[in-house]
Amino acid sequence: MEQLMLAPADGLTDAEAAARRRRGEANTAVQGGARSYAEILRTNVFSFFNLILFVIGAALLVLERYSDALISVGLGLINAMISAVQEIRAKRKLDRLQLLDRAGVVVVRDGREVEIAPELVVCGDVIRVRAGDQIVVDGPLLDGGRLEADESLLTGESDPVVKHPGDDLRSGSLCASGDGHQLARDVGANSYAGRLTAEARRSTTDKTPLQRRIEFIVRLVMALTALMSGAILAQAAIEGFSVLRVVQITAVLSGLVPYGLFFLIALAYTAGAVRIARHGALVQQVNAVESVSNVDVVCTDKTGTLTTGQLTLDEVVPLGPAEYGEVTSALGSLSHNASTPNLTTLALTAALPGDPWDVHDEVPFSSSLRWSGLAAEEGTWVLGAPDALGPRLRRPLRAGEVTSRTERGLRVLLLARADGPLRDADGRPDLPMLEPTALVVLADELRDDVVDTVRRFQDDGVRLKVLSGDDPQTVAAIARRAGIAADDPVPGAALDDLDDPALDAVVARTAVFGRVAPEHKERIVRSLRRQGHYVAMIGDGVNDARALKQAQVGVAMRSGSAVTRDVADIVLVDDSFAALPPAQHEGRRIINGIGISLYVFLARVASQFLVILTVTMLGLGFPYSPTQVGLTMFTVGIPTVFLTFWARPLQPDPHLLRNLVRFVVPAAVVTATYGTAVYTFLYEMIYHGFTSGRTPDRIIDEFEKYTGLQYGGDGDFTAAAATILAQTGLSTFFSFASFILILFLLPRSRAFAAWTNPTGDVRPALLVVALCVVFAAVLNVPVLWDYFGLMGPSKPVFTVVLPALFLWWSSLTIVLKLKLFDRLLGLETPA
Repeated sequence: MEQLMLAPADGLTDAEAAARRRRGEANTAVQGGARSYAEILRTNVFSFFNLILFVIGAALLVLERYSDALISVGLGLINAMISAVQEIRAKRKLDRLQLLDRAGVVVVRDGREVEIAPELVVCGDVIRVRAGDQIVVDGPLLDGGRLEADESLLTGESDPVVKHPGDDLRSGSLCASGDGHQLARDVGANSYAGRLTAEARRSTTDKTPLQRRIEFIVRLVMALTALMSGAILAQAAIEGFSVLRVVQITAVLSGLVPYGLFFLIALAYTAGAVRIARHGALVQQVNAVESVSNVDVVCTDKTGTLTTGQLTLDEVVPLGPAEYGEVTSALGSLSHNASTPNLTTLALTAALPGDPWDVHDEVPFSSSLRWSGLAAEEGTWVLGAPDALGPRLRRPLRAGEVTSRTERGLRVLLLARADGPLRDADGRPDLPMLEPTALVVLADELRDDVVDTVRRFQDDGVRLKVLSGDDPQTVAAIARRAGIAADDPVPGAALDDLDDPALDAVVARTAVFGRVAPEHKERIVRSLRRQGHYVAMIGDGVNDARALKQAQVGVAMRSGSAVTRDVADIVLVDDSFAALPPAQHEGRRIINGIGISLYVFLARVASQFLVILTVTMLGLGFPYSPTQVGLTMFTVGIPTVFLTFWARPLQPDPHLLRNLVRFVVPAAVVTATYGTAVYTFLYEMIYHGFTSGRTPDRIIDEFEKYTGLQYGGDGDFTAAAATILAQTGLSTFFSFASFILILFLLPRSRAFAAWTNPTGDVRPALLVVALCVVFAAVLNVPVLWDYFGLMGPSKPVFTVVLPALFLWWSSLTIVLKLKLFDRLLGLETPA
């Protein structure tokens, strides 16, 4: 390195560069580290549960039971494909991530400058860096060079950083001005940009709380189904059931697993994403619809989120004998005549008028000088930082004139009249003696909706923390203007030596962090997660990408870097985090609706479990066929879609599993009790009616029409006739009970308000009426009742089912009102 710093023009030879490429020392683009497409398809399609369904479906196809096979296998395949497609989309986005552009770079080879592709740069190369070039590798600036590097993309610091020989240039930054040569030390995956890209490409999708709960519930139901299947199939083997019957029983039992919940969640997430998009938030990771509803801490940058990134003129304070009109006229003309406008001159130009000047000389602003100046016929004027101009002032500023304003987060510049030229004898910028004329006070422009958005977050119990690369005091002052309490801001350097417990204590009590690096942001987010918070991170630069990946919800600005947008779960298309509170409300609406759907799903599944177990133990055949289990999609699946979209945006229920037990257990026990009674009564009535010679002609005609069999007085026919009628009665009772159960969960009136208070919403009641009408149509259309394995309208069925429904409603109302099962199970009502 020392030799290269002495003679940077020598560089490497082509032979040396080729040898280093062969050794793997080239600036090769970082490759994706996520799972392959084959792995994604294999894990989603060939899951344990899907394999069971495939075996059952294959057996049913061999036995030519095509509709049963479709019901048993179809839903699992749909869920698997939805999951696979979502993961493949995420993988494609991550694989496209690239922090560095692919424009050519100039290197020194064999003593001459040549342009090559960035991936051909090798360790030890000497790279020519000029204004406007992107730095593609890490390494020091060599002797003879001096430049300013724009590292805002990496650090969030808006001001360019002056680099002297020996200072490191980091990949991903830009050369703002100057030129020089850089030694390529860290290349490819070892460079700063390579490490950031690799980290951003790492797939870190978290399961949401609701997804984890539903996964637990499904696994629990699968385990119970496996246990019950073993017992029932063992009984079937003893009693000599046919192969067809055994396969059908297995299909029914596997169909009890509420796998449709995953489909419901995918559908609800998609609908929620569409609604959220109307508020200016584009959902890229579908489960972010739920995640955003759980957020209780939002971490955000200052620039672009709280502020617009623009400056406004706050005040002009004349100094000494200068008059306000004279000062503002000179200041406006100075800004209007500047040839290289920046944020400061743009703010002044927008606020003040100016006259054209005959300019003789101009010194543009640079971060190294920290001042700019114009020499014209109207005079020579300088505008810069007070501390940069201070040594050349003819009279010092009064104490407190500057600090009283900077403590409020304002930017203070000094306007001065110069007594001489702006350059020395060699033509280099040099300050003459100055007469202070005015303080120019600028303010970061707050977004129009930021104060209202902060208040809405606080009303919803969401805390905000500001993580910025700017000065802590400046950031704190701007946070206070936005309505965020920011008493003791903490600089990022103060976090470096803290262990996790000490860091957690600092993060818990601090709202503003300044001068933070990407590593600090990531540690702060991790700390919040360790403390049990659900964190959303808002960012726009590459320096935010790691923290966005670490947070449960990553939010990017549309105008931010492509890397940040691609790793984010949500993109704010209007660059305004005012879209987040409405998105959170929509998310809560969707999640509350899914919670209600869980009650309906699990009550139905638990009731079917109990009925199957009881009927099998009584030796009364098997109460369901696979297609009858498919009625769950109609009686539960379709209604829950509407319930999900009609739900209110309530806070997520922290006691969801406990409340599920409190409702599902009594509802399942009461429903199964009456369902078993309906099945048993109809079965015994028909079975003994056949054997005693009192066979209803109408029932025989309907049964022969459905099965194609002829009644011959034999016992097998009698049991089959009794089973099909009892199954029809049970399915009818369960379907109507499932509809009415909706009214218990969302009561329109006090008649059904045994579980919760009346909502006043008439839509669930209208839905129940519509569902009852549609199911009645199913029982009266031959094609439909034949498909679902039912009989047509039968007087015995309705004679038994209607009174049973009234008794069921009365019993469940009493059980829920008196909380009988809560007392029996020792469950206290959550606060």
